[in-house]
Amino acid sequence: MNKYPASEHHTADGLHHDIQKLMTEQPYGVLCTQGGGLPYGSVIAFTVNTHLNAALFTTPINTHKYRLLTECDQVALVIDNRAYGSTREDLGFDALTATGRAILLSKQADIATSKQSLLNKHPHMHGFIDSPNNAYFRIQIQRYVHVTRLSDVNEWFPPEWSECS
Repeated sequence: MNKYPASEHHTADGLHHDIQKLMTEQPYGVLCTQGGGLPYGSVIAFTVNTHLNAALFTTPINTHKYRLLTECDQVALVIDNRAYGSTREDLGFDALTATGRAILLSKQADIATSKQSLLNKHPHMHGFIDSPNNAYFRIQIQRYVHVTRLSDVNEWFPPEWSECS
């Protein structure tokens, strides 16, 4: 696995651009959680900040996903672009795993900002995003693992998250 800023296939700027493109253009990802010694995956609508060090999502409070997130905050978010016409022969798709901690937002200002960011990317999901039965989470992303051609693997570490990010 290549750690940036060096790689034979990418420059640091190229990898950053590929990650930014996947995180901003893909509307959904698979949130990987764990509980009771078992992994669990669920599709979420998300958005990401400009520094690529925080992703936001919402989920209803009365779900298995919410319970798992409150029991263990270590998560992974998996995003790929297979839906954009790559064929089995060309392996021209990218996959990205963002790892970090899922933080339950409790400040009303943070929740309002999260809602607005999600609505900007997913206006068609207004009823779901604005539900009073939802909780809002921020994944503080610590590392990205980017895979192309099934075996070209690179790591990128975003700047550390802070309230100013």
